[in-house]
Formats: sequence, structure tokens, C-alpha cells
Amino acid sequence: MEEPQRARSQTVTTTASSFAENFSTTSSSFSYDREFLRTLPGLLIVAEIVLGLLVWTLIAGTEYFRVPAFGWVMFVAVFYWVLTVFFLIIYLTMTYTRIPQVPWTTVGLWFNGSAFALYLSAAIVDASSVSPERDSHNFNSWAASSFFAFLVTICYAGNTYFSFIAWRSRTIQ
Repeated sequence: MEEPQRARSQTVTTTASSFAENFSTTSSSFSYDREFLRTLPGLLIVAEIVLGLLVWTLIAGTEYFRVPAFGWVMFVAVFYWVLTVFFLIIYLTMTYTRIPQVPWTTVGLWFNGSAFALYLSAAIVDASSVSPERDSHNFNSWAASSFFAFLVTICYAGNTYFSFIAWRSRTIQ
């Protein structure tokens, strides 16, 4: 006769952790850095937002789609305007202190460096595409957007410098 099969017992141990538990928070309440807007990098970010808004609204208010080069200028201006607003919120709310896993100085350096390089190319394209013969009623808006694009480029160059100084001081330690 066959012996009946005995039930096997197994012990299963499970542990649960959420993804959010890996991010330690220093405080449960939101904090606000009032002094950030008084620093030179803070003022440069505000200038980048205001001047960048002028660049893309001056072009968007025209028939820019008739000149393909303005598509590149619009892409750069809107893309970096949105990201700069995002970074301003991160700095004002001090979110960077609550997510220490992100190398914020490196991210800031790459962001500002790429913004400087792409805005410089967009400003040059913008200036070279402005022609009074092409479309006379859009000339003033396009010329003004070119001027403001170069000003934004200077602001991003300044923030790239400050980001580099902060990054270098972090890597030396």
C-alpha cells in the first residue's frame, strides 16, 4: 500500500517597503527660502524667466511659422522657460534639501550650461533670420526677440559660472 502524501509546510517571509521610504525628508512641512531671490543666482533666474517669456511671446505673436528658423528659437525659448520655472520652484521651496540623492550642483551645471549653449545658437539663428524685407509688419517683434534672446543667453552664462563654482567646491571636498 502506498503511503498518503503528507502536506508540506513552508514559511514565507515578506518585507514591504515603498519607494517613497527611500527618500528621507528633513521635515514634513514645506519650507520657503526667502533669501534666495536676493542672491545673484536667484536674480538671474528671475531675469531668465522674464526675458525668456519676452522672447517666445514676441515670436509667438507673429506669423513665425513662415520662417522655419523661428521654430528652433521657439523650441529653445519655451523649453528652457518651463524648466527654469521648475528650477525656481525647486529652489524657493528648498526641495533640493529633501531629495539629497539627486546631485543638484551637477544637475544645475548641466542645465545652465546646456541652456547657455542652445540659447546662444537660438539667439544667433533669431538675429540672422530677422530681415525687414521678409515680413515688414513682424520685423519689430522679431528684432526685439533677438535682442532679448541675447540677454537671456548672458543670464544663463552667469548662472553657468555660479553653478560651476558651486560644483567645483562640492567635488573638492
